[in-house]
This record gives sequence, structure tokens and C-alpha cells, in this order.
Amino acid sequence: MAKARVLVSDPLAEEGLAILRPVVDVDVKTGLKEDELCKIISDYDALLVRSGTDVNAKVIEAGSRLKFIGRAGVGVDNIDVDAATRKGIIVANAPEGNTLAATEHTMAMMQALARNIPQANASLKKKEWKRSKFMGVELNEKTLGIVGFGRIGREVAKRARAMEMRCVAYDPFLTKERAAQLGVEMMSQEDLFRIADVITVHTPLIKETRHIINAKSIATMKDGVRIINCARGGIIDEKALYDAIKSGKVAGAALDVFETEPPLESPLLTLDNVIVTPHLGASTVEAQLNVAVSVAKQCIEVLKGGTAKYVVNAPMIPPEQAEVLEPFATLAEKMGRFAIQIAGGRLSSVELVYGGELAAFAGSLKFVTRLALKGLLDPILQQPVNIVNAEFIAKERGITISETVTEQSSGFKNLITLRIKTDKTEETVSGTVFFKGRSRIVAVGGYTMDMIPEGYVIVSKHLDKPGVIGRASTILGKNNINIAGMQVGRITPEKEALMVLNVDSAVPEDVMNEIRSMPGIFTATFAKISSERI
Repeated sequence: MAKARVLVSDPLAEEGLAILRPVVDVDVKTGLKEDELCKIISDYDALLVRSGTDVNAKVIEAGSRLKFIGRAGVGVDNIDVDAATRKGIIVANAPEGNTLAATEHTMAMMQALARNIPQANASLKKKEWKRSKFMGVELNEKTLGIVGFGRIGREVAKRARAMEMRCVAYDPFLTKERAAQLGVEMMSQEDLFRIADVITVHTPLIKETRHIINAKSIATMKDGVRIINCARGGIIDEKALYDAIKSGKVAGAALDVFETEPPLESPLLTLDNVIVTPHLGASTVEAQLNVAVSVAKQCIEVLKGGTAKYVVNAPMIPPEQAEVLEPFATLAEKMGRFAIQIAGGRLSSVELVYGGELAAFAGSLKFVTRLALKGLLDPILQQPVNIVNAEFIAKERGITISETVTEQSSGFKNLITLRIKTDKTEETVSGTVFFKGRSRIVAVGGYTMDMIPEGYVIVSKHLDKPGVIGRASTILGKNNINIAGMQVGRITPEKEALMVLNVDSAVPEDVMNEIRSMPGIFTATFAKISSERI
């Protein structure tokens, strides 16, 4: 350890440096440009950063000795995790270090918003005494709607309940039973918007959460609702929020994050009943200390030959098993992503059955299972989900997981069957890997398939009669959506059949609604098997 060298390229709390210095050589060099960093990074075994250093593929490629990259904070947006993974470098963050800081900032914003504290403070400092102008509201017995019930959402609920607020929450991957254990009532996003007096968002910014608070959703809210965002800019449509505040529909808003930062030209800054702070959610002495200590401890553990507690990239497959297991892991992740989209609802249980030749790898199938969990969980979660943390995240959300290994494989040399239950339905997807890693989904919900698990798909259940498929194809053609492949499965002729269409592009919701409205179509769901984050 005396020869291990660690470069700290962003300011790090002294408490973190104090943990490192007795066991490694530490150099603190902040403000480095890319070329400067690339020139010296080959001398170091570990790199610790915050948000200021861009750890891109060029930097990682130059880091010939790097074993660990640590981010003293939650996100890893400034680190090319894929490039690090390809080089076998462990990337870790400190996701819990600023949980309480973000929680307390949310509570402070909510209370300041309810009692007009910033406005009253500014008025009095101008030597005004206008008590009636700043009449507030009590939070006691008000309904707090929490959109996203992860670590921060749960801590907010805990404190709000102590203030005798009623807490309701929306989270696609938390069951009602688990929510009840945590003291909140789980409901749909639509119902939450309709009944909440105060709404606070704590979700990642992904395609599904961008502008979830918009003109349409605001119209369904209570008159006089108050809205808080200390999570990510872009979750709220700021123009729609501005219009709603101006009209009086929304009583006020408290914002720590913005679509464009700094938001110096935002019209929201001109409104007296909008409270703003410059992205201060994690800006406490304690939070910065916590993340520094966390990442320093993980760095030492990795340099000693161990692993980090909060790894955000997947460890390597054992070389002797990689050729066999990697294609199955890839297939399992795609099956998970596909299954959760066609099922819908809050996931409550996951079962994986491994059949045929896979039985010989029973001791290593946890890798494949966790990739399936990644596919199920990754689309909506803020933290990166990988084979290290997927099972932990699932269990934290009350999702049960089981594995079964059998020599039975329904006539295939190998077979993976994924069964999931949600609060809406149950779904089963089976897949196999053929020669040279070619994978297929071979069954969906009991219907035989030969589906390539790639790209965009439409899955529909329909009446097994002539003309139904043709009418759906006509709608897609009319909207310039090309069909790349089609699979149809049925159990009983002239009854219900399942159709899977591979298409070359995303299908807009209005087109899907047109397909759903066709005679003979029972259900139709659009799914994207490839991952996409914002």
C-alpha cells in the first residue's frame, strides 16, 4: 500500500484525505485540463473526483495503472463508466452521503414556501412591515404527494409524518404492501396529482419522467397546490409552471434545480411566489464530509484487493465462463426490459428458471439473474443498476427474487424463463441462445415465438381472424413506421392470438391508441428493448 498513489483532482473534504494519507500517497491537483490530466494519470492507481473533472474515455485510456475511480457524490455523469468497465476499473460513488442534506433542503423549501419566509425576510430588510401580505398556510393535516419513493423520498415522508401530514406516494417499483410498511399510501401518479396539497418530486430524469409536471397534469391538480423540485431540472415543464402560477392555479413553487443552469433568464425568477436556490441540495458541510469519507474508504478497500460498497459498474465475468455466460446475460437483460414494459405496474416478484445446459453453470447464474434484474429496474431508477447492486435495490423495494435450475428445457439445448408478477398482471417470457451467441425470445405468455430481442416492438393480443393484422400494418404504414419483422403465436385457432411486430422507430402514443381502437384488438403495448437514458 505504501507504493499506491491516489490523485484527487477536485476539492475533497479534509476528513476524506485524512483517511487516505496514512495508507497511500495522495496528490491533490485540482483544476487540471484534459491534456494535463492525461499526461500524469498513468502514475496513479486511483482517481477521486467530484463533478468538476471530466473522466472521459481518453483520460481512462491514459490511466494504465488505474484500478479505482471514485466520485464523491451521487451521480457519475462526468465519468465514462463503460470505458472504465472495459478496462476493468472499478467505478464507485457515494449515494447515501447527501441523502439527509437533500431531504432537509426539501423540508426547508416546503416550510419556507408555506410561510412565505424568503419574501417576508426581503420585505422587512427593506424596512417594510406588511404582515397581512405574507399570510401563510399550515402544513398540519395537509396531503403531501411524493413522486419517487427512493432514499430521499422516504426520508422526506418520515419527517412530514412527524408534522402530521398525510403522505401519499407514487413509485412504479414499490408495492402497496411495502409502502404501507413505510407509512405511506401508494397510488397512481394521476391520483396523487389530483389529491395532493403539496407535491415534491424525487425521481431521476429519464424519458419517462421528463416534464411529468406539465400543463396537462397541472390542470388535474387542486387549485392552490404548491410544487417543490429538489431533484433534477427537467422533471417540471417550467413554462407550464410559470403559466399556472401566473393564473393562480398553482399557489407557489420552490425550486433548487432547473432545466438550464444557471437559470438567469428564466421568467420564474420574476415571480414573488417562487422560491429558488442555486442547486444547494447536497451543499452542506456534513454531506461533503460524508461523501469524502465514503469514497476514501472504498478507495482503500479496492487498493487492498477488495471491492467497493457502492460499485456502479459491473465486475468482469470469470474468463473461463465469459464465452458461455455473456450471451445469456445480455439476453436476460433484454428479456427483463421487455417483460416489465409489456406487463406494466409495480413489480412484486421475479422468478428465473434456467434449463438445459445452463444447469452446468448453476454456481455462476447469479450474474445472469442480476442482469435480468437490471433490465427490469434500470429504465426508471436514478442510480445505475448493475450486477452488483441490482439484487439489493430489488429487495430494498420489497421485490422477491427466486432462481431455479433444471435439466428440462422444452426441447431447447438451453432455456431461460423469466416470470414476473406486478400489481396489475403476471407475465412470462422465455428465451434461448443458439450457435454463435444468436439469441431469441421463444415464448411470451405461453405463446410460441421466434422473436429477435432488439430495438422497438409492438406486442398485441387480438382476435385470430383475417384482416386484423393487416389493418394494424396499414396504420403503421400510414404513419411512416416501417415493420422490420413479425411473429404471430396462437394457442387455439380463431380465438386469441399474440402478435409481435419489430419496427424501425419509436411509435407515438396516438398511433398506438389508433391501433388499440381497431376492432379485434384486445391490447397493444409498445416496448423498447434497447436501453436509453437521458
